[in-house]
Amino acid sequence: MTITSWLAASRRTVVLTGAGMSTESGLPDFRSPRTGLWARFNPSELATIDALHHRRESFVEFYQYRIRTLQQCQPHDGHRLLADWERRGIVQTIVTQNVDGFHQEAGSRRVIELHGSLRTVHCQRCGQAKPSFVYLHGVLTCECGGVLRPSVVLFGEPLPEKAITEAWEAAQQADLFLVLGSSLQVSPANQLPFVAKRNGAKLVIINWEPTDLDDLADAVIHGRKIGQVLTELNEQLAEVDP
Repeated sequence: MTITSWLAASRRTVVLTGAGMSTESGLPDFRSPRTGLWARFNPSELATIDALHHRRESFVEFYQYRIRTLQQCQPHDGHRLLADWERRGIVQTIVTQNVDGFHQEAGSRRVIELHGSLRTVHCQRCGQAKPSFVYLHGVLTCECGGVLRPSVVLFGEPLPEKAITEAWEAAQQADLFLVLGSSLQVSPANQLPFVAKRNGAKLVIINWEPTDLDDLADAVIHGRKIGQVLTELNEQLAEVDP
């Protein structure tokens, strides 16, 4: 059996995407040397509730930079193929560790965002949401007087309970669990492959570098761009009779 045949045969394929999916669109991740956000900022100090309240200027500068960078990038072929696979019934759910919203922009509808979204900001007091571009225009407070902050999970904050529950349920129901561009070092996302495998799913990991869960996987692909791999799989799917 091949990855293509597993995709064709699966009734419930769940995809987990991580930073490697976004970096192919040109977005810097947190950790990569020279190009990562650590090269310019210290996210562990700035992407925090403490910075939101006590280092407001630096917090705003950091997120203005991230929002501005996001506006300069767009989904790549891999994002668009996943959206097409959803429309064709090949993929049922995407769980993402990313906050860029590229899956939705590409057309995916069933997306579970574990770490929130950089596409909106919301009031820390009343919860009212606004498009994140208002941050670039200096709109930093809500009409109620509360502080506006990006709708992402900051360091030290719990992940949204609803997203975790939905991701867990999706992994439990999967016939095929596909990991794209995740180092699988961050909990609880790195537990989802275990959940899927325990319930009988095939596990495929496509990541530039090896991961600690490679031995658990039924197939592993390293050192290749996700968009290219998905394009090849899509071409092979056209030759397979589901």
